[in-house]
Amino acid sequence: MPQKQRAKPWTELKQAGNERFKTGQYGEATGFYSQAIKELEKSSKKNPEDLGILYSNRAASYLKDGNCTECVKDCDMSLELFPFNVKSLLRRAAAFEALERYRQAYIDYKTALQIDCNIAAAHDGTNRMTKALTDADGPSWREKLPPIPSVPLSVREKLAQNAATNAAPQQQKPAPQQQKPAPQQQKPAPQQNGVKKTNKPAPSDKDIKKAQALKEEGNALVKKGEHKKAVEKYSQSLKHNPTEVTTYTNRALCYLSVKQYRDAVRDCDEALMMDGGNIKALYRRAQAHKELKDIKTCVDDLNRLLNVEPKNTAALKLLEEVKK
Repeated sequence: MPQKQRAKPWTELKQAGNERFKTGQYGEATGFYSQAIKELEKSSKKNPEDLGILYSNRAASYLKDGNCTECVKDCDMSLELFPFNVKSLLRRAAAFEALERYRQAYIDYKTALQIDCNIAAAHDGTNRMTKALTDADGPSWREKLPPIPSVPLSVREKLAQNAATNAAPQQQKPAPQQQKPAPQQQKPAPQQNGVKKTNKPAPSDKDIKKAQALKEEGNALVKKGEHKKAVEKYSQSLKHNPTEVTTYTNRALCYLSVKQYRDAVRDCDEALMMDGGNIKALYRRAQAHKELKDIKTCVDDLNRLLNVEPKNTAALKLLEEVKK
């Protein structure tokens, strides 16, 4: 009789999900998180906070894959198990924003800011939602908002303490790199998503070759219109060589195609840190800002592009569209 295969522990499944997520394999990450949730729910040592984090992780995978409805459901579940979890609030806000449910997005961004007033993504989100709601409902838009939950002081203190504890080991690693920042990396300190940049190590010849092969596989998938699969290839390529500008701009194009506009902005930011006048990065970031209804930033990017290439017809056409 063949032995029945023993189920993996939930911690191992969660780790496998995290690894897939880091390499852009969001579908596989979702599968591992789902298995981890199943195993933890069966466990006698079930901890609501651990379960809440698993739902939040799966929500992040759904969000990356553009499945905003499932992302919202998982964030609801996560916040029920682990109230006022900042990551779940920000993920749900981003999903609500993509679904054009601006009031709910505004409330989640504002709730996150009660917990930590320094979250750049929440400030940016609040500003975008204020613009969108003013356009939709006029000056009295605040009157139509549902009540914003009040975060108890005890919860804020506990979450701040947890964040400090979790952040401590991660902050020890990049310290040597931060002592000698590259000249290019001193300029773009303010990042839209509040992410601090660290120096990228120079890749080996072996890594460059591997990255180029993966990038070419991504390019072939783009030609077939398989943008999600191409994203995975470009993500794997960047793991081997995070200094290749065109891989970021190619992946940004794919993110635009699958309507993951924030990810497109992030990739263009990366490309522009390495090449401040990159035409493709400026144009694709402008396209993403247009879709995110951030017209001012879109126009700024197009003007910057036209300073480099004044007769760029695509940029001139897009500028004309957004000005209307």
